[in-house]
Amino acid sequence: MANLIYSAIASLDGYTADENGEFDWAAPDAEVHAFVNDRERSVGTYLYGRRMYETMVYWETAEIAVTGDEETAVTRDYARIWQAADKIVYSSTLDATASARTVIERAFDPDGVRRLKKAATADISVGGPGLAAHALAAGLVDEIHLYLNPVVVGGGTRALPAGLRQNLTLADEHRFANGVVHLRYAVG
Repeated sequence: MANLIYSAIASLDGYTADENGEFDWAAPDAEVHAFVNDRERSVGTYLYGRRMYETMVYWETAEIAVTGDEETAVTRDYARIWQAADKIVYSSTLDATASARTVIERAFDPDGVRRLKKAATADISVGGPGLAAHALAAGLVDEIHLYLNPVVVGGGTRALPAGLRQNLTLADEHRFANGVVHLRYAVG
């Protein structure tokens, strides 16, 4: 059975975007991005809501220059990882996808995700705090990965939903030179 993993890049005060919807402070440097890539290699399917999908579909046709630059190599690597995975987009308004290996589901179905987890041979990632809130509430999430950035934004989109109570076990942590801290928690 595959693990369902929720990963979020967040401010130290727990937001994925500020009150204006901005998340420019969340762009990972080459060291953090390479670490993210290594974590994402195990993912065979991404679950997205419409907004997160519209943000991530950039990686389908990313114009990434071929240079010797380390950061460019890391982003090219991520594009290949993202393109190789299946994607399920939960949206009642999206009419068509802009990426290969992508299907649209009109509503989040916890039982369908349970069946997917049971049948999958690779991990599943749930992207975006809105969709992750549904997966967390349904008891589907096995791991939470938080990439905490050294910035306080004071409000905006919460990485974790209000009212959620979960017992977590710290499974791993990693500190980066730029001040970002990765925390991996097992749920339950």
